[in-house]
Amino acid sequence: LRAMAESDLPGVLRVERAAYPVPWSEGIFRDCLRVRYCCLVAERLDLPIGHGVMSVAAGECHILNLCIHPDHQGRGLGRKLLRRLLALARQAEADTAFLEVRASNRTAIGLYRSEGFDEIGLRKAYYPAIDPKDGRREDAVAMARAL
Repeated sequence: LRAMAESDLPGVLRVERAAYPVPWSEGIFRDCLRVRYCCLVAERLDLPIGHGVMSVAAGECHILNLCIHPDHQGRGLGRKLLRRLLALARQAEADTAFLEVRASNRTAIGLYRSEGFDEIGLRKAYYPAIDPKDGRREDAVAMARAL
């Protein structure tokens, strides 16, 4: 795991597109780097296989994106990346961590619960529809934990 650089974006975008039905754009990642959010890359053989993005301010951290390439999921890398982000948040004196996750992403919800996150609410129609023809937006489960 290491800090993300702008030169990582082509590989980060490949991972993002492979893992998510509605991926972040390059512009979103560029904005996160520009405003100096905590952006990490997980590598294997010098190729990005995962990434995490977190903002920290006013005693809180928000996990904005945690992504592992589907070919590398189920090996503990998402947990390792999450733990590193939370450790960095503690170093920055955050005392609470927040995140949102698609209600259908049971695997991620299980990971977050196992790492001490609790459900604090539901954000109706938060995520864009996976199928644009369908048009139905998906709810987000809002979660938090003390640091």
